[in-house]
Amino acid sequence: MAEPGFWDDPANSQQITQARKRLENTLETDEALARGESDLEVLLELADEGENVEQEIRSQFPKLKEMVLRTESRTLLSGENDRASAILAIHAGAGGTEAQDWAAMLLRMYLRWAEQQGFATQVVDYQGGEEAGLKSATVTVTGEYAYGLLLSEIGIHRLVRLSPFDANKRRHTSFASVFVSPEIDENIDIQIREDDLRVDTYRSSGAGGQHVNVTDSAVRITHIPTGIVAQCQNERSQHKNRNVAMKILRSRLYDRELEKKQEESRKMEASKMEIGWGSQIRSYVLHPYRMVKDVRTKAEVGDTDRVLDGDLEPFIRAFLLSRRG
Repeated sequence: MAEPGFWDDPANSQQITQARKRLENTLETDEALARGESDLEVLLELADEGENVEQEIRSQFPKLKEMVLRTESRTLLSGENDRASAILAIHAGAGGTEAQDWAAMLLRMYLRWAEQQGFATQVVDYQGGEEAGLKSATVTVTGEYAYGLLLSEIGIHRLVRLSPFDANKRRHTSFASVFVSPEIDENIDIQIREDDLRVDTYRSSGAGGQHVNVTDSAVRITHIPTGIVAQCQNERSQHKNRNVAMKILRSRLYDRELEKKQEESRKMEASKMEIGWGSQIRSYVLHPYRMVKDVRTKAEVGDTDRVLDGDLEPFIRAFLLSRRG
């Protein structure tokens, strides 16, 4: 990288710097695991000698175990775009406020998960619900392996609970869909004809009416041949919103082409079924008992609060293991 002319070829230099960053991350993880193992061994030796270190062991062991499981999950990722950042979209199903509130709960869950993984997130589009929650939201999740890890989340998510919006406190079932596409490298050539695009502008508004922009800066781009829509209202200028919307559109068109070529496309299409009964990939039951269960892998977690607070590791890991098999 210090050689003269290295930066003269931006595409090649970017590829090399990205490869270097991946190697540095691998080395840092390896060193962290080695330190964690060494520290735990010392604590166990002290315990054998009669030292009162039980609290330290109880504190260190779960952290090391989580690091090992997270690292192992990444070793199961070998797809073409598994290392890529991701674009995540959430849509509320039929059911009005109930479904829209559930979609908002899912958005919070994924933002918390991304934070725990060290990924950067940006909500680039947010269509609020009429009374509560959201109708749809699009989030960029930036970080290595974000797409590969989030593949497990594509599909319909079902919630069963006592409704906070029902005066009679009856049990309600709500649905929301999640779809994920890879954020593609800018160097990948995706041909998009201007004549195939319909660009609409509208007035943007943040969640709960916050950060309302009084100009028509939000941008919605429709790719007419495919019907794929990408929109952004997060940035303050129309130009920046258009750039982000085009990035999302390129990623979704690229993902669409991949689906055509891959055998997995049939499974992907199956995950886009009607947002309703019989098509869910995961159920979140808060009443009459508490359980989150993945329909595909049969993975179950009883601590629903922990899952809704972003702990998706058991489901992601089970999905990756099932895909390998």
